[in-house]
Amino acid sequence: MTTSYLRTGPDIYEESFRIIRAETDLSRFPADVARVVVRMIHAAGDTTIAEDVAFSQGVVDAASAALRGGAPVLCDSSMVATGIIPSRLPADNDVVCLIKDPELARVAAAKGITKTMAAVDLWLPRLEGAVVAIGNAPTALFRLLEVVADRGVRPAAVIGIPVGFVGAAESKQALVDSPLGLEHLVVRGRRGGSAMTVAAVNAMASTDERTNTSRQGN
Repeated sequence: MTTSYLRTGPDIYEESFRIIRAETDLSRFPADVARVVVRMIHAAGDTTIAEDVAFSQGVVDAASAALRGGAPVLCDSSMVATGIIPSRLPADNDVVCLIKDPELARVAAAKGITKTMAAVDLWLPRLEGAVVAIGNAPTALFRLLEVVADRGVRPAAVIGIPVGFVGAAESKQALVDSPLGLEHLVVRGRRGGSAMTVAAVNAMASTDERTNTSRQGN
């Protein structure tokens, strides 16, 4: 039995993004945000996430400028950190994830908080002007807002797309509604995760509309 299907990376790439743009209403997004949303849709395989994207107008410019200036990317999980493509980072930026720090479990237990909350506390020395990427832990996003409010530090941009049934929707709405006025991009509701978060960071890290098709997994 023979099945007809596309067989080359470039062809699959072009057809994927043609379908996304044909099936998605991107009219409410500025061009730079639309480019990021398209990448997120590609990662999720779901055009309907565009309906739930909330963002600040300057989020892409802020994140891109911070990365060009050498800012670190602070990640809540190993999955997010691993997915960020080093070759797309413009200044050999550090990608920081502290979740495997052997002290983290002890600190979290002593404080009665999650390990990801404890990791956010440890971000403090590098948080000013950083790009924050949260794709898994709603408690990390809640804690980030507390630390920013308490300490007066301001990350350059927050890509806050944690996934889950407990606290995910609430933490993202808290970021959108926060009087802190942080540059942000979220997917409202329960949906989110590492793949969408990584796609957003990689898109913001580069103005190149195309990516290496060998990384598309096709």
